[in-house]
Amino acid sequence: MGRLSVPMTALASALRQTVLRLLPSTLFGRLAGLLFIAVLASHVLALTLMFELRPPPPGPPPEVLAGTASLHRPPPPPGHPLLHPGMLLDIGVRLGALMLAAWIGARWLSQPMRRLARAASELGSDIHRTPLAENGTQECRETTRVFNQMQAKICQQLSERDRFVAAVSHDLRTPLTRLRLRAEGLGDDGQRHSFRQDIHEMDAMISATLDYLRGAADPEPLVLLDLEALLHSMADDSQACGQDVQVEGHAAPLRVRASALRRCIGNLVENAVRYGGRAQIRLLDEGNQVRIEVSDAGPGIPEEELDKVLAPFYRVEGSRNRNTGGVGLGLSIAQDIARQHQGRLTLRNGTTAGLVATLELPRQTTRSSGV
Repeated sequence: MGRLSVPMTALASALRQTVLRLLPSTLFGRLAGLLFIAVLASHVLALTLMFELRPPPPGPPPEVLAGTASLHRPPPPPGHPLLHPGMLLDIGVRLGALMLAAWIGARWLSQPMRRLARAASELGSDIHRTPLAENGTQECRETTRVFNQMQAKICQQLSERDRFVAAVSHDLRTPLTRLRLRAEGLGDDGQRHSFRQDIHEMDAMISATLDYLRGAADPEPLVLLDLEALLHSMADDSQACGQDVQVEGHAAPLRVRASALRRCIGNLVENAVRYGGRAQIRLLDEGNQVRIEVSDAGPGIPEEELDKVLAPFYRVEGSRNRNTGGVGLGLSIAQDIARQHQGRLTLRNGTTAGLVATLELPRQTTRSSGV
């Protein structure tokens, strides 16, 4: 028995998985299917009982049938009542009406779930969206109330984070300013240079960390921006600092958050110049989206590290020297800004050498934002 129980358990599990795969994947489909099956089963059961319990039709006594069996053949049996056109029409009309009612009922019951799913999807791009109206059945009202409470709690936490970032920014900048002033009073040029370098490194690290913590808590409004002019302006600024940054391609203006997008592309360009020596920016207009590719001529990144470097404070190299490894927030900030625009940031190694960072910004999403 012990040996047979294992195959039977496996068979039951396989059968259950098969049944689950055959079931509709949506709530509407499952509700409609359940109602359809219930209607069909009730009709079949009702018809079966009706014809099973139906009294036999009246006829001549058995003696008469026995005496006249040799003289007259019995008349042919009448047609089956179930096949009567009137009965078929009656069953068809009732079944159609019940099926229509089942379809409408299933759609009506699944509508609140669709509304909640759309609201949850919009919440990722606009945390301050208008709360859902608490209407419908009791279960729908309770679910909507919990969803609105969750949204309010997230907004409260973001507001608290804003106040925390502002306080930390002020508290950290003040001692750095005092250190910078005291460093200027040092008589030793070597020590003064070392202090300046350390203070500059601390200031850059604090700025990067605060920018990441700030995130999308206080997003700027969307404006129609000439991406081509923005990229050429950034390239000119980089070239003025002695960096090799080139731009090619054209694209129609796009509604974006200008300062955030400039910070995003600036982080990608800075990453390319730091590790690859130069940055080649390619602008592509694909109609429904705009793609910006920033490539370099560096050694690239191992394939298993491409997704990890987008995580905050993660760096491929083990060194903590800012001159070689940075803080580990540039790509994370760029990815957050891409998500604010309903876009995405992906990394891949070039065909010959270097790393290619691709920023994709959709057009239809920004248009639907109402700006």
